[in-house]
Amino acid sequence: MMRSNLLEREAELRSARAALDRLARGSRAASVGDRLLVVTGAAGLGKTSVLAAVRELAHERDLMVLAARGGEREANSAFHVVRGLLRPLLADADEAGVRALLGDWQEIVGPAVGLAAPEGAAPPDPQGVRDGLDWVVTNLAHARGPLVLVVDDAHWADPHSLSWLAAFASRLADLPVLLAVAYRPAELPDWAEAFRAMPGDNGVRPLGLEPLSPEAVAELCARFYADSRQRVDEAFGREVWAVTGGNPFETVELVAKARDRGIAPAEAAWPALRRIAQATQGRGLVERIEQLGGAAVQLAWCVAVLGIATPLELAAQVASLSRADAEEAAERLRRARVLTGGQVLEFIHPLVASSVYGAIPDELRTGLHERAAWILVETGRSPVVVARHWLEVEPTGNPDVVSQLRAAAGMFMQAGAPDAAQRCLRRAVAEPPPDELRAQVHFELGSSTLLYDPQATVDELREALAQPDLSPELHLGASVLLAQSLAHSNRLSEAAACMAREAARAARPDHRLRLEVWEFMWCAFDAHEQDSEARSQRLADLAQLLELEHPGGPPDTATRYVWGLRAWDATVRGEDHATALRYADLALQGSGLSWADPEWGFEVPVLTALVHMFADRPERAVALFAEGIAEYERAGWRGAHLAFAHTILGYVHYRSGDLADAEREARTGLDIADRVGEGLPVHWYATGTLIAVLVARGKVAEASEYADAYRFQAPFSNAVTFPDSQTVLGALLQAAGDPAGAEAVLRDTGARLDRRGMRNPGWSPWRRVLANVLVGEGRSGEARELARESLRYAERFGTASARGAAHLAVAETLPANDPARLDHHQRAADLLATAPAPYERARAQLALGLALRAAPGREKDADVALRRALDTAESVSAEPLAEAARQALG
Repeated sequence: MMRSNLLEREAELRSARAALDRLARGSRAASVGDRLLVVTGAAGLGKTSVLAAVRELAHERDLMVLAARGGEREANSAFHVVRGLLRPLLADADEAGVRALLGDWQEIVGPAVGLAAPEGAAPPDPQGVRDGLDWVVTNLAHARGPLVLVVDDAHWADPHSLSWLAAFASRLADLPVLLAVAYRPAELPDWAEAFRAMPGDNGVRPLGLEPLSPEAVAELCARFYADSRQRVDEAFGREVWAVTGGNPFETVELVAKARDRGIAPAEAAWPALRRIAQATQGRGLVERIEQLGGAAVQLAWCVAVLGIATPLELAAQVASLSRADAEEAAERLRRARVLTGGQVLEFIHPLVASSVYGAIPDELRTGLHERAAWILVETGRSPVVVARHWLEVEPTGNPDVVSQLRAAAGMFMQAGAPDAAQRCLRRAVAEPPPDELRAQVHFELGSSTLLYDPQATVDELREALAQPDLSPELHLGASVLLAQSLAHSNRLSEAAACMAREAARAARPDHRLRLEVWEFMWCAFDAHEQDSEARSQRLADLAQLLELEHPGGPPDTATRYVWGLRAWDATVRGEDHATALRYADLALQGSGLSWADPEWGFEVPVLTALVHMFADRPERAVALFAEGIAEYERAGWRGAHLAFAHTILGYVHYRSGDLADAEREARTGLDIADRVGEGLPVHWYATGTLIAVLVARGKVAEASEYADAYRFQAPFSNAVTFPDSQTVLGALLQAAGDPAGAEAVLRDTGARLDRRGMRNPGWSPWRRVLANVLVGEGRSGEARELARESLRYAERFGTASARGAAHLAVAETLPANDPARLDHHQRAADLLATAPAPYERARAQLALGLALRAAPGREKDADVALRRALDTAESVSAEPLAEAARQALG
């Protein structure tokens, strides 16, 4: 029977033919719906047959087909389905062929598809691997396509493959790719919500399969008995339908077995039909296999344990059968319609596989998994392949098992599958490992959960540190990672205290310095740090001491980080910006700072880049962020790290460039953050930057919508954010017409920042914003005091941008008839004309023009200032300022 002539599947096949014809003709897809086929239904309704027909029809059209399927035993094996799709292309490819397929993404994607990871490479994040797979399939489709991807039994696909497929589907409209998937909706796991929503999100209605009608079952019976020339009674077909409910798989099995047993297709056959049906599932199936002999039972059990596409030779080894006995048993199982295949064995249907696996006695099943694991180890199979068997074996304290599980975990981490690594390491902990390795295994488990479950990291690292006789290096690494996990849990004061304790008792000077670096860093990010002034002085003293110790010589990384932190501290406290720049340049001398160093983190490189922005060197800041983003992408860090980089780059554009560029970068950062998860620390940065930009562009209502959607309100993060979240919220509330709310938020902001000595108005302009709020409320005296205070701090920091903005703030608090008002306006415009702060320059020019317009005899000067304001505002996409300038010019 041809797959393309399936009974009562005409509608599904028409949809498949139409989609394949469009693909083969190269027709542009009007929507994802033209490139996505989703077949759903309960077990046995023929999903596999429909997909087989899709493959046949694709081959008829000379389309390239890549196919894979999920497996019940393989569901937790990371990227199992992806490897199945790409295996035929990689199996015989030489080094050049692999490079042609994977391109520059080989180091990132390679471990996910079964290739060895580069020596010493940092693990990519899951989003980086998904992006790499997008590129690989896109490149393949354009180079060798059109391409048809077929994924069967997706309800058993591993989470990593399924999440990639769900995201990749949204790109299909722009690609010469048809994706055909089949699954049982009721058996999709709870975590597969994105995949479950994939059809609806892309405007696709799944092709839901229904049981066959009595007429179709009768036709199927006639086809099976056609060669026997026996007339099939109508009553026989009705009985078959009554027994199977129209389930195609069960119908085929029942009729095929009835025919093979010589049962006539007549009404009198119904007792025999029911007996046969009972023998095709559950205990009846098991009894039928037992009747085939002990060797057949052993082989069937081993194929069930080993999973999809089991080599006959491997099954024979696990079953302790000779090659001849295994081949004979396989033939009996094929004749009984239990197995299919020759040298590679599979069950005739997943229902059969599930029944056989479930029928293996528990103790024996565990023993078979253990035997399978050792045989796979002996034959040189990858620890990743072996690991799923160890997960089914009871712990016995075997150090070799621990070694295998650790190796598998390392490979999963390199593949961007930290959750799979965690399963292996938790199992290794349960084994348990030898005393001398216990701390190391807990450390590795903590490392695997750092970005995904900080509290679990804390627990594992504390367990590691509690072990006796830790090496100094392991103690250092575990302590640093513990502090990181505390910081990522919004517990920055605990993180800093942890580093301070460890630094105080560190025996080695290089270890002590590294711990001090992390202490200073977590203090710098702690929004509620106590005794900030004392910490700042300690940092300044250490930075100066290290200058004396490294007079022109290449410093180590820890020293660079001290200087980078000193530069940032000088910036936020509002010291002379020359001091901040000197230390930033010291930190970046020579090879600079790596943004993707897994041992040192990305925070200090980011802070050092931002120092240049606040110090009126935006070109240097943009260049550093471009280098950092490129480094993230090369390392496969395309999740929260990349979101953070794009977000802060947007902030740089907001402060010193075009607002449209700033909005685009902030949206990019927020989109990436949303792909990674919800409620991440980076969301505070991304949302704050986007809100600030939208307010500057006059999109206040949209900014308020983002604030509501992302809960941009108290309680705020315990970490310092940039831009400062409360300052941004205060400006938004003012723009939205809530001066009381704005004042409350901004006064709280000021108390918090002053308590920490963070008084640079270029860092947080809360005084200027609050002064503006108070002026609007008729409280100019209070506003003037705040603005003049802001000017004093700006003069201390010394940049033209900070001083110019502060002069503008003072001017706006003075009465219109006060001669000093115009002087401050002019001073603001002159300073900002030399500063890389075009948005603030446009504000100052507009304010100066309006002030000059009110001054007798200054109309021409006013027009000049207003035209400059219009040109500047238009050049940086500051639409409200541009419109105000136009109206003033008439």
